[in-house]
Amino acid sequence: MHARLVGEFGGLPGLPRTELLQSSLGRPQQLLADGAPPPSLAQLAAAYGFALARNHCFSDGNKRIALAVIDVFLRINGSGLTATEEDAADTIRRLAAGELAEADLAAWIAANMG
Repeated sequence: MHARLVGEFGGLPGLPRTELLQSSLGRPQQLLADGAPPPSLAQLAAAYGFALARNHCFSDGNKRIALAVIDVFLRINGSGLTATEEDAADTIRRLAAGELAEADLAAWIAANMG
C-alpha cells in the first residue's frame, strides 16, 4: 500500500524502521487485549492512524499511509470515511504535528464514518 501511494503521489520509498511498523500495526491488538469495554471501530481505526502518523515508520508518506489505513480498515469493517479530502488532510497533518491525541482522532473518525 505504501509503495502504491508513493508511486502515485511521490516521495521516498523505504521502510528504515521495521520495528516501528510492527509496533504501529500491533497498537489495535493492544487495545483489544487491554480494553474493557472493547474499543469501538473508530477507536481501533484511530489506533492504526495515530501510530502510523506519529511513529514515522517510512522514509516518506507517513501521513498518507495513516489516512489510507484508517479508511481501508473502516471499509473492511463495513464503513468508511465520509470527511472531505481537505478535512481529512488537515486532521492528519494536525495529528502528525502532535496537535491531536489518539482520543481526538477517534472522535473525529466516529463523526466522519459512514
